[in-house]
Amino acid sequence: MEISIRDKFISLWKKYFGDVELPITFYYSDDDGTFEHLKPRKGRSCLICELAKVRKGKSLAFSEEEIKCGGGKRYTGFTDKLRPNFEYFLSCGIPGTMEGERYIQSPGMVAEVLKNMKVLPAVGKFLIFRRWDLLEETDKPEVVIFFARGEVLSGLFTLAIFDQVEPNGVISPFGAGCGSIIHYPRIEQQSERPRAVLGMFDPSARPCVPVDWLSFAVPMKKFVKMIDYMEDSFLITPTWKKVLKKYKDSQV
Repeated sequence: MEISIRDKFISLWKKYFGDVELPITFYYSDDDGTFEHLKPRKGRSCLICELAKVRKGKSLAFSEEEIKCGGGKRYTGFTDKLRPNFEYFLSCGIPGTMEGERYIQSPGMVAEVLKNMKVLPAVGKFLIFRRWDLLEETDKPEVVIFFARGEVLSGLFTLAIFDQVEPNGVISPFGAGCGSIIHYPRIEQQSERPRAVLGMFDPSARPCVPVDWLSFAVPMKKFVKMIDYMEDSFLITPTWKKVLKKYKDSQV
């Protein structure tokens, strides 16, 4: 990671977004360095809930064993396996045996969703999460993830489509919360023209984020371009100043 890129964004973010919290990042590595690991937990836990610590400045390393949720293991690429009868778990369940999440109408429809879902293996033993301002030269962030409210998201969304003529420069695919910030942005990172991913609509992940907040995940190679566009974009206009003032006033 070029420190000049890190510092340039911090300066511009402060200039155009004020005290809005900085994004977090992730990358894969075979070396967990000195990064803290999660303490063992009993039962199922959600990766999204743990990222609250990263947003506050704690860098974390996750191994496959430390991610307890089956969906989390799959969306992070540590496994391609699914729990038995997953098509029933995501839909109507099995009476007397399994309660369904009812996120998709029928098991058959779930099967179709899975048929078209790309599997993207992890490229290291550990998944490292760090806040943007803590990145060092040895870090290699793959995706930049914002957690934010609507006014901030409007700025990120508009900046993400600043250099595009197609209307879908930002996508919002169905999936778990971790899918929207890890799996789908990784897929976009492989594209010649990667798109940003708006997410955190998963009801199972909503208890882990503040009310009214969503996620906005940007593949790193797109994010570098977005930084370069900031001072030529709408961010320098009175329109954005009005939006930022509205946001600041709402914080009082």
